[in-house]
Amino acid sequence: MRSLRMAFLLLALVFFGRASLYAQSNKPADDPSKAAPAATKEEVEQLRKELAAQRQTIENLEVLVEQLTNAKAPAPAPAADAHLISANLPQPATVAESDIEVPEPPAEPFEIQAPKKASTAPVTAGWNGEHFFIKSADGQFQIQPYGYVQTDYRFYLGDGSPANTFTLRRGRFGFQGNYGDHYQFGILIDAAATSGATIRDIYLNAKFNNAFQIQGGQFKEPFAQELTAGITNIDFMDRGLQAALYPSAASAFRSPGITIHGDIDNGAFQYWAGAFNGKGFSINNTTSVPEVVGRVRFYPWRNKPASALHAFAFGGSIAYSMSRGLSNEQTPPMQIPDGSYFWFPQFPVNGNVWRYEGEFTYLKGPLGIRDEYVIASWNRTGVGTEQLGGLGFSNLPNIRFQGWNTAITYLLTKELRPENGTPRVKHPVFGPSTETAGGGERGWGAWELGFRYSGIQGNEPGVFINNVFTPQLVPTFDQHTDQFSFGVNWYLNYWVRFQSDIDIDRLKQPSTIGAVPQNYVVFEQRLQYRF
Repeated sequence: MRSLRMAFLLLALVFFGRASLYAQSNKPADDPSKAAPAATKEEVEQLRKELAAQRQTIENLEVLVEQLTNAKAPAPAPAADAHLISANLPQPATVAESDIEVPEPPAEPFEIQAPKKASTAPVTAGWNGEHFFIKSADGQFQIQPYGYVQTDYRFYLGDGSPANTFTLRRGRFGFQGNYGDHYQFGILIDAAATSGATIRDIYLNAKFNNAFQIQGGQFKEPFAQELTAGITNIDFMDRGLQAALYPSAASAFRSPGITIHGDIDNGAFQYWAGAFNGKGFSINNTTSVPEVVGRVRFYPWRNKPASALHAFAFGGSIAYSMSRGLSNEQTPPMQIPDGSYFWFPQFPVNGNVWRYEGEFTYLKGPLGIRDEYVIASWNRTGVGTEQLGGLGFSNLPNIRFQGWNTAITYLLTKELRPENGTPRVKHPVFGPSTETAGGGERGWGAWELGFRYSGIQGNEPGVFINNVFTPQLVPTFDQHTDQFSFGVNWYLNYWVRFQSDIDIDRLKQPSTIGAVPQNYVVFEQRLQYRF
C-alpha cells in the first residue's frame, strides 16, 4: 500500500509541475522587453497533443490505482478527476508518508472459522511380554487376544480301562482388555468343546477400587484355590480328585452369575461373595434359589518381603444351593479326572446342597506346596415314587463326600515358583526370552518335578423302607479311592510347556457289578501352547 501511495504522489507531482510550467508560459511578462516571442500555431497544436497524452496517461494510472485499491479493501473509494486530485494534493515538502491514513479492511461478515482439530497420536500395538495388544493413543482402551491349546496322549493299564487315545483336550481363544481404569472385560471360547456351550467366559468387571469390585457374566465360581487357578498354570495335567465336588463341575466349573470381590491391604486379605445359576452354563436353574458362594484368603506376611512366610496363604470357601428331585437331579458323576473309571454311583437328590473348603499355599523360591480339603453333602428329601418298588417319596439320609489334595513341586533350574502363573524361564530352548528372567541365553528351558497325593470318599447310608405298599431296601455305599501322581514339567519357554504325568489310581471298593479291586496306571503326555 505504501508503494502505491508513493507512486500516485510522484505522478501527481509530475503533472502538477507540468501544469505550472504551462501556466507560466501563457502568463504575459511584466517587462515588455523581456516578453517571449509569440508561439506559432504548430507549436500550440503540438503542446495540446502532449497535454492530451499526459491526461490520458494520468487517467490510466488512476484506473490502475483504483483496481489495486479494490483488491486490498472491500469498499472502493469514489473516483476523482485528475485536476481535483492534483489540486488537493499537499506539497511534497510538508507531507510525510505516515500521515496518510488508510483504513483497515473490515472482517468478512459471513466467514466462519473452523475449529482446529486436535492432533491424535496413532493407535499403538505390539507385544507386552505376556500377550499381544492393541491400545488407543490415550491408553484408555486396550484389547488383548489370548488363548491356549492342549493336546494330550493317554495310555491306560488296567482291566476295563478306556482305550489309549490322542485327544485335543482344550482349544480356547478369546479377548481380554480394559476400558479406562475401572472396567475390565473378557471373552473365551472353547473350539474343542464336545458338549454344552462353546463360550466359557464372558464377563465385565467394574473396579471402583482394589477393595471393591463387581464382576458379572459367566465365569468360574470362586470356590477353592485349584478351581480359580488357570488350567494352564496348575501343577499337573488334571486337577485332584476333590475337583469332582466343586460347583458346576460338569460345565468346566463355570456358571452365569455375579460376584463382589476385592483386595485389602495390598492383597493381605482377599474376599469373594457371589450368586450364580448353579446348574452350569447350559441348563437353567430349576429352583428359585441361586447358588451362593463365599470365599476368603489371607496372606499374613504379604507386606513383609523379607519374611520366609511372605508367600504363605490360607483360606476357605462355602457354597449353598438347592436341588430339585422333580427335575431328576442327581449327585455329580464321580469319574476319575484322568478318565480311567467311575468309582461311585449317582443317586437322586432333593433339597439343600452344602459345600465347604479349606486351603493353604506355601511358596519359597523354586518350592511350591499346596493343600486342599473339600466336604459336600446332598439332601434327599421326599425322593422316590409311589410305584411298586419305589421309595414312596420317603426322606433318606444325606449323601456325604470328602476329598483332599496335597501337591509338592520343585523347579530344578531354580526359577521362582509363582502362585498362579508360569515360571519365568531363564534359558529358553527357543523363542523370545522373558526380560525379567535375567538374560536371553538359550539353554534347556526350565524343569520341574512334582508329586501329589489325592483322594475322595463317599458315603450313602443304606436304609430299609418298611412300607406296606412300596417296601424298598436302599443299599449302603461307603467307598473311597485315591491317587498318587508323579509329574515332570518341561517349560521350553514362557509360553510352551510339555508335561508328562504318571497316575496310580487305586480302586479299593468298586461300585460297578463285576468289577474287582485293582490299581490302574495312566501315562499322560501333554503339549501346551498359550499366548
